[in-house]
Amino acid sequence: MKTRYFALLFGLIFLIGGILGFIPALLTPPPSGGPPMAVGAYYGHLFGLFPVNALHNLLHVLLGLWGIAAWRSFTASRTYARGLTVIYAILTVFGLIPGLDTIFGLVPLYSNDIWLHAVAAIIAAYFGWAAVPVATAAHQPTGGIRR
Repeated sequence: MKTRYFALLFGLIFLIGGILGFIPALLTPPPSGGPPMAVGAYYGHLFGLFPVNALHNLLHVLLGLWGIAAWRSFTASRTYARGLTVIYAILTVFGLIPGLDTIFGLVPLYSNDIWLHAVAAIIAAYFGWAAVPVATAAHQPTGGIRR
């Protein structure tokens, strides 16, 4: 998969996921005894699995729009992938630390969000650093002597 298509695909996934988090019928109430949230709007578990709230959903929408915009060029797509790697690696670590697992009650990052963020960071790291742009005919070596 090209880095540009990674940005488009992840952009669409984040955008759709963020929008779905604003649909109350898709949210289940958070478990009793769960962490208190300062932002309680749309607080619940999307599909009963992933803790979300309004800020979480908004961040996903913004990351989705960034990915869709980055799709236009390899450089922008690689920057998007690298940015996602850093952001989601940090969020994964935050999800493991009590108190930071809700970023002080603003955004829930615990439970299934931890492994989902880790997987997203790993995939984004591949496209941000390991993937190379596909060479075009204009960039192919000519076989001539370099000076």
